[in-house]
Amino acid sequence: MSHVNDNLQTGQVLCGDNLELIQQLPDGCVQLVITSPPYFQQRDYGGGMGNEKSVDAYLTTLLHLFRECVRVLKDDGSLVFNVGDKYQESNLLLVPYRFALAATETGLVKLVNEITWVKSNPTPRQFRRRLVSSTEPFFHFAKSDDYFYELNGFLAETQPPKPSRKKVGTKVGQRYFALIAQSDLSEAEKTDARRALTEVIQEVQCGKTHSFRMKIRGIHAEPFGGQIGGRTLQMKNKGFTIIRMHGNKIKRDVIETPVAAVKGNKHPAIYPVEIVEEFLRLLTPVGALVLDPFMGSGSTAVACKKLGRHYIGYDINPEYCEYARQRVAMISSAPPRLFDESYP
Repeated sequence: MSHVNDNLQTGQVLCGDNLELIQQLPDGCVQLVITSPPYFQQRDYGGGMGNEKSVDAYLTTLLHLFRECVRVLKDDGSLVFNVGDKYQESNLLLVPYRFALAATETGLVKLVNEITWVKSNPTPRQFRRRLVSSTEPFFHFAKSDDYFYELNGFLAETQPPKPSRKKVGTKVGQRYFALIAQSDLSEAEKTDARRALTEVIQEVQCGKTHSFRMKIRGIHAEPFGGQIGGRTLQMKNKGFTIIRMHGNKIKRDVIETPVAAVKGNKHPAIYPVEIVEEFLRLLTPVGALVLDPFMGSGSTAVACKKLGRHYIGYDINPEYCEYARQRVAMISSAPPRLFDESYP
């Protein structure tokens, strides 16, 4: 058991009602809340939520806890909730999305992303009148616009990328010269466009830039997406814009991993440690405090111990709590140098 500050003990899996336990935490002490609440009417977890008679009642219970999770979150912290769906009388209830909408309607958080878990080994069954579900959503909420975010840590390659052996031909980018000539740009704009095009071609040929795209006013449609503002202005004011690509892998909102299978597991619904690790790398610095109010089989605690984060977990089922503690005890701690005890 370790201490993040003088009054807060971490490295614990506490057994009891999570709403009562979380109220003992001070405001703004947690960097990340990551959890998977019991799914609505899906399994018997041995008490607690999930057995409500209606989706509305289930969401009311979950949102009560969610508000407490926001309270204990740091201003630059994040919440990640994995909520499962439910069929009722052959009708998909869309429980996760009802929860996500209700959570944002509290006005306490913003929904940053829905990250889709793609199960590479879904349950081997087949329905006659619908397809097998092989995905689940993880909703990333933030308390403010200043949430901690380490994009390079998410789905990072285990091996450094190999240098590109792609041979750059003499014709790279040449087609753009013809398009510039065909455009209705002024002569001064065409001169600037040719100069900029020549420079970026040289960057590609010497390996400084992986590749590029050029957009020319009147020839190409205006840019869209995250860079719409700057690129649209460049096309309007200069007559062209150049988009440099450096060969970096795009970070998509998808995690693909098998459904976890742990020998001796007592919990009916275990999610993979690998998923938790990805969110830890993305949303927390080393030494941060992570809370899982539905600890279950202990995946969050295991991931935290492996990656040098502090954790606190709750579960109402004593058997699950004991199993989670045993599971964490079998994991080697991250090297001491990874911990930053100065992180509040």
